[in-house]
Amino acid sequence: MSFQAPKGVPEYLPPRSATFLAVREAFATAAGNAGYSYIEVPVFEDTELFARGVGASTDVVSKEMYTFADRGGRSVTLRPEFTAGVMRSVLEHGLHHGQLPVKLWATGPAFRYERPQAGRFRQLQQFNVEAIGSEDPAVDAETIALAWAGYQALGLTRVRLLLNTLGCKQCRPAYRAALQEFLRALDLDEDTRRRIEINPLRVLDDKRPEVRALVENAPLITDHLCASCKAHHDRVRSLLEDLRIPWEDTPRLVRGLDYYTRTTYEFDHPMLGAQSGIGGGGRYDGLSEDIGGPALPGIGFAVGVDRIIMAVEAENDDRPAPPRVEVYAVPLGEEAARRVFTLVHELRAAGVAADMAFDGRGLKGAMKGADRSGAAYAVIVGERDLAAGTAQVKDLVSGDQTALPLAEIVTTLKEILTK
Repeated sequence: MSFQAPKGVPEYLPPRSATFLAVREAFATAAGNAGYSYIEVPVFEDTELFARGVGASTDVVSKEMYTFADRGGRSVTLRPEFTAGVMRSVLEHGLHHGQLPVKLWATGPAFRYERPQAGRFRQLQQFNVEAIGSEDPAVDAETIALAWAGYQALGLTRVRLLLNTLGCKQCRPAYRAALQEFLRALDLDEDTRRRIEINPLRVLDDKRPEVRALVENAPLITDHLCASCKAHHDRVRSLLEDLRIPWEDTPRLVRGLDYYTRTTYEFDHPMLGAQSGIGGGGRYDGLSEDIGGPALPGIGFAVGVDRIIMAVEAENDDRPAPPRVEVYAVPLGEEAARRVFTLVHELRAAGVAADMAFDGRGLKGAMKGADRSGAAYAVIVGERDLAAGTAQVKDLVSGDQTALPLAEIVTTLKEILTK
């Protein structure tokens, strides 16, 4: 039998895997530039962490989690998202007793038992940013700007920022009551009607066209905001104006997890069809208390690496494959292969990406390998070259070829490639 990857699990192979790394690097650079530090959290956690932190009424917890009993009989769950685990780690290790806000970023796979389709996977790759311990609306705007910088670094020009606020514990109860009254009068299925009583905001997040049509005239949270939430939201928007980051007011926007409060946002890419959301986030000021911690405000975002790759490809479908190396060495003969092997490692030690032809390939086959590698230069060494202490350096773009002393190859190529 032949094995295949599990259903709904994407794999990234060369050259596409280079885009995968580029996406993570773009956001990691933006996060690092803003003073965020890397955190590594477990792939699985106590199931109750997600039930309490994410929300028992969410689809994520009620339908999509990979939950199992370990050998000690404990119920554990593969993380469906990062924020609850990051908050748990911050509380457990006392990071919130130091400088605030605690600024962290994390990346890796999350797991949800979804129906696999384009842009929707059971193992999804995320990049997360979390700022914990501050209520300042400037921190909200900072996280949005950080994500925006990541998209810009990748050359994405079609990204839209959708912005809303979900209010707070003071103003949301009145809105919740008004929304429930409206929803109870609609012709909805039993599961949805139960959701109205548990968390009516979840109904607004329903993706079914027939439900979306029914809730088109539902009450808006922006009509029920307290003075503090309105001021907070206005401040976030004015700061985004200062940064010249465009947004679209989206008063019906909610997020799929229960912990969100106040600022809520999504990044959308119109070229991806039904799965157009490529990231999103918001405030989770009650999450710490939900999982047994002190009152500790927070805000963050998660971007979907898989969908961002699709967006990059959609906007740049004619881009060439990135080069694997800068220099490709071609030995001709056994003694040349030994010298070239050392030369390649000298180049790597000098910071030059280098590879070589293996298995005693002839010149024609080896040069095909050089072309496929995307290298700018080939270094060809034969028995005569060894005797003369030289190597042939070929510019793979122009075709020009020059003999250089072997002892100077590393220094010369390093200088040429860094110009």
